[in-house]
Amino acid sequence: MRNDFAAAKSPDEPLQSKLSGAEAAGLSREEAARRLAQYGENALAEHAVSLLQKLAGFFWGPIPWMIEIAAVLSAVVGHWADFAVILTMLFVNAGVGFWQEYKADNAIALLKQRLAPKAHVLRDGKWQEIVARLLVPGDVVKITLGSIVPADVKLIEGAYLSVDQSALTGESLPVDKKPGDVAYSGSIAKLGEMTALVTETGMDTYFGKTAHLVEEAKTVSHFQRAVLRIGNFLILVTIGLVVLIGLAALFRQDPLIETAQFALILAVASIPVALPAVLSVTMAVGAEHLARMRAIVTRLVSIEEMAGMDILCTDKTGTLTQNKLKLGEVQPADGVRAEELVLAAALASRSDAPDAIDSAILAALKETTASLEGYRILAFHPFDPVIKHASADVEKDAKRFSVAKGAPQVILDLCKLDAGQSKDVTEKIDRDASRGYRTLGVARKDDTGSWRFLGLLPMFDPPWDDSARTIATTKSMGLDIKMVTGDHEAIARQIAGELGLGKNIVVAEKVFGDGAAQDRLPAIRAADGFARVFPEHKFEIVKVLEGAGHIVGMTGDGVNDAPALKQADVGIAVSGATDAARAAADLVLTAPGLSVITRAIEEARQIFERMTGYAIYRIAETTRVLLFMTASILIFNFYPVTAIMVVLLALLNDLPIMMIAYDNAPVALKPVRWDMTRVLTVASALGIFGVFSSFGMFWIARDYLQLEPAVVQSLVFLKLLVAGHMTIYLTRNKGPIWERPWPSWKLVVPCETTQIVGTLAVVYGWFMAPTGWPLVLMVWGYALVFFLLGSLIKISVYRLLDHRSALQSRHLNRIEMHAAAPGPRS
Repeated sequence: MRNDFAAAKSPDEPLQSKLSGAEAAGLSREEAARRLAQYGENALAEHAVSLLQKLAGFFWGPIPWMIEIAAVLSAVVGHWADFAVILTMLFVNAGVGFWQEYKADNAIALLKQRLAPKAHVLRDGKWQEIVARLLVPGDVVKITLGSIVPADVKLIEGAYLSVDQSALTGESLPVDKKPGDVAYSGSIAKLGEMTALVTETGMDTYFGKTAHLVEEAKTVSHFQRAVLRIGNFLILVTIGLVVLIGLAALFRQDPLIETAQFALILAVASIPVALPAVLSVTMAVGAEHLARMRAIVTRLVSIEEMAGMDILCTDKTGTLTQNKLKLGEVQPADGVRAEELVLAAALASRSDAPDAIDSAILAALKETTASLEGYRILAFHPFDPVIKHASADVEKDAKRFSVAKGAPQVILDLCKLDAGQSKDVTEKIDRDASRGYRTLGVARKDDTGSWRFLGLLPMFDPPWDDSARTIATTKSMGLDIKMVTGDHEAIARQIAGELGLGKNIVVAEKVFGDGAAQDRLPAIRAADGFARVFPEHKFEIVKVLEGAGHIVGMTGDGVNDAPALKQADVGIAVSGATDAARAAADLVLTAPGLSVITRAIEEARQIFERMTGYAIYRIAETTRVLLFMTASILIFNFYPVTAIMVVLLALLNDLPIMMIAYDNAPVALKPVRWDMTRVLTVASALGIFGVFSSFGMFWIARDYLQLEPAVVQSLVFLKLLVAGHMTIYLTRNKGPIWERPWPSWKLVVPCETTQIVGTLAVVYGWFMAPTGWPLVLMVWGYALVFFLLGSLIKISVYRLLDHRSALQSRHLNRIEMHAAAPGPRS
């Protein structure tokens, strides 16, 4: 620790546990700025790489080396046009990769900035909230329940603090702290509250000194792992086929340098170089969209889990309900008007600093004809937990009276009702309680000196206006919603009934008895919600459901919810959550209500569809180009395209691929999961179909029209380009090509622009033999016909796969029913 602060704060000096005169006002703004310049920001040092270094990295590696060697070979044989275009390809590939990484890094940086931890600090004599990275040694901070300790601090004032520092020291239990003790940066306040003096920041903290020993593991989702496996497989196939082409060329004694150049370029064009970058950008762009919806993703790969989530366990208070009390239908006593009842309750409320109950009563008063105008409060007695009511002495028009509101039984005792009246009121209270209402009694005392019972005020926490509609929508999306609340089961049933969740509300303690997890599963699955839930119950609910193969989302806001949020496939910190809950969550909501979660699920499913569509496109395209090239060379001893054409194909493909992240995508009706069999089947069908259609064009141009080989190559190039771009439109959905949502203009414009550029190159002979317009229009017509046929093949394959899945599901259901059926009686 730094001596200038540590020495003055020895735990052996009891007086130092109190704020000194200087500390009582905190640091001044000027002094804080000076120390920030001296010690640096309160953040862990990151290895910063300049933009130039990042850009240079895209010219170094196996793929850039292959392009660079091909360029050198072009220069050696004097093919300067090829040399220029290959260099262009090198720079475009580097530029695309750099832009995609820059875009993803910017998105992640923005998300981190939005989630930057805050600290309550005393500056210039005032408590204020600042970003924790601006703390400096000597700052006085407040550590509250649920907050993450923002720096290494010495506790100086407060009765009690219990912190969880297991992530730092490995201690499994929270550690109790007292004034004079040190609390480490990154530990979590579990209980209590204390004021503390910052002693170390940034890399000088206990956490900072050990951070360099820990390499942060990068989480890779199931989807990314599967797609990267496909990428590696395609790389091996590409290299194998390219080597085969090279050996055949050598056997035929083709020019060595030109063969090597063609082989290198074909490998570069076929290998899915952009696959990881496109996935990263697609998820980063999707995360930006979610942030605009006020749902911040803290872990990009969790988007896949969100798309596949089939059970959502949601808090009641603040998520399904508004977390503010509202008056129900008032119940005035005989001879009392409703306005008179609400007015008396309002007079017994503190209007200058209302609590939740007072606010609800005052809001209800505004909806009546009554008003507080003309009334003067002579004395106000706030709610006392001992006598369980609040009261006020009031004067109006020189007349004085008293009003009281509080627990119904207490108000009944004040009014001394007879047995019959008390029974009637008690029955109303019990009826309200069974419907989930909290009830207040109201009374008034006039000059007679006796209290008169005015009636009852039922109060409840109302659902959000859109909660019922949102729940119905979410259920239609294939999600099972389970309400999780610490409230009584009566309140839970009332809210669940209003929102259409079902009324099978289970008391958590009854489920988590001594039974094994498999015995709990049927009860948990069948429940519409859980009442009287403790944080450890949330954790168990998630664990049991995940063990049964479900992808589970869990909402939470408190420090004790952090384990459940961490355990859940999708941990969701709701609006107003503590730092600890936000740190453990995959999704942090900055707006209240369930509709934010529903919109986030829809966006996640769209992101998943974009990534799946790109994976199918990339596999189909690589299959089509590689198999067609290899078969043409081996069977017909004919190079269907030149090296320069392969380079142009790769260049003209780059721009549309970049825009896949911005395309409109359908929202799946049910939770989606990665299905390798489906992706490979569809991609293989489209790829092989593309090989046959390419050979059809090859046959028409070479054998039927008997065109010159150079013209044949130009027409085959155009067919590969146009059909390849059309494959992007094919793979973006599962239905007909005209099925909504239609492609985004951000995808259509670059797709069609590059096709037009390629068409003009073929017509006028840029880097190839010119063909003229009639032959080009023939290729376009041919490609469009096979595009429609490809759409039919795609739809047929999906239908066959759906039929197969349905048969498998029915078979599994029969097995389950047979297993559940009782055996023969002995």
